[in-house]
Amino acid sequence: MKYEKILVVILSLLAVTSCKSIKKEYDVTEFGAVGDSLTINTTSIQKAIDACSKNGGGTVSISGGTYISGTIILKDNVTLYISEGTKLIGSSNPLDYQSIDTFIDATGQKRGNCLIGSRNANNIGISGKGIIDGNGKSFLSKNLAAKIKELNLSESDKKSFGINRPFLLRFVKSSNILIQDINLKQPAAWTCHFYQSNNIQVNNINIYSHAHHNNDGIDLDSSYNATITNCQIDTGDDAICIKATSPLPTYNILVENCTLKSDWGALKFGTESMGDFHDIKIQNCKIHDTKGGGIKLLSVDGANIYNIDINNIKMNKVDMPIFIRLGERLRTYRDADKQDVGSIKSVNISNINATTQNLKNSRVSSPTGIFVSGTPNHKISSVSLENIAITLPGSEDNLILTPVEEQEKAYPEFSFFKVLPAYGLYARHIDSIKVSNVTFKTTHKDIREEAVFKNANPIFN
Repeated sequence: MKYEKILVVILSLLAVTSCKSIKKEYDVTEFGAVGDSLTINTTSIQKAIDACSKNGGGTVSISGGTYISGTIILKDNVTLYISEGTKLIGSSNPLDYQSIDTFIDATGQKRGNCLIGSRNANNIGISGKGIIDGNGKSFLSKNLAAKIKELNLSESDKKSFGINRPFLLRFVKSSNILIQDINLKQPAAWTCHFYQSNNIQVNNINIYSHAHHNNDGIDLDSSYNATITNCQIDTGDDAICIKATSPLPTYNILVENCTLKSDWGALKFGTESMGDFHDIKIQNCKIHDTKGGGIKLLSVDGANIYNIDINNIKMNKVDMPIFIRLGERLRTYRDADKQDVGSIKSVNISNINATTQNLKNSRVSSPTGIFVSGTPNHKISSVSLENIAITLPGSEDNLILTPVEEQEKAYPEFSFFKVLPAYGLYARHIDSIKVSNVTFKTTHKDIREEAVFKNANPIFN
């Protein structure tokens, strides 16, 4: 895997984009936008974008003040620039949003609405040091009820009001995308979603997303040729998520120098996993104060996961640092055909230093450092664990162990398996698991074994 070449190709493409973008600047105030924190500026901002794209491209500038808007759509060769000290805030009225490529996600919820979106667009970007705020708390049930009363909606409109909670940014079947330096805050759903898109660069952005449920940070969904670098991400749901809600793969990805905090999973593959995940490198990242897993690789809907390299990750106060699961859920999306059970092979995880949550704050008490599991009929092919050091709190005095269920078709979450029989490494249904210089330290005594292998072939170096 030559990730450096991926980065060079993307940077070259984005350099072309930048050259096109300096042709002209379009100020949204010239199209009627008002940054008074009251006016709904959707139409004015969209007029500026349309004019910019029609005339060959350039920069649409939002500067000075607080601008409220519903859905705006980026067009070819347009960069949206939000200056430092400026805010673009999502409208509190769900009727101000539109859906791009509506679908049903893994939780059964309708998705597709967004504040900023694109479809089949080329050479687009969002930059500047301003803030894009999704106003996600407006979509909490109690606030939607107040909005319904204010708008005096009909009974039919009430039923669908606010169901499709808007993402902050959504890019569908688009290419040559640059997201840089911007601050992204408080969407009602996912923060930044790339679906069937390519040649993507996300650099030096700050994400804070805790306003609602399912508030992921960055989702790469059936997309390819992407870099995510130098980002600060703090989310209630997954921070960086590799997924596939279609049978198309997600591949050629580099994640580097990011600092992540999450209430569910920091670096996650799945759970939506119809398409393959391959040729992905994640390195030099920090994960802290994470209530869910640190690294989670999940193939449960048919994905073949291979050529994965995760290296030099530091974790502090993280539930279960490493969780790898091959399952048989086989959920489908967008009316696609059901896939066969997938596979996991050529996964290399190295140079990991982690400290778990204490007993009081751990989702599973007592916690385990690494859990790798296939199913009785579908083994994981090969995983390599090298130079890994994990510190754990030990076990509770009255710990009672029970058999570990298979849960082949269930949602793949480590906490659902409850307490495992090993405090360090529990591995089962694996053809080959290489273990080299993997150590576990407990701050208090743990009555469990350090490592348990069941229907697995460990190779120790």
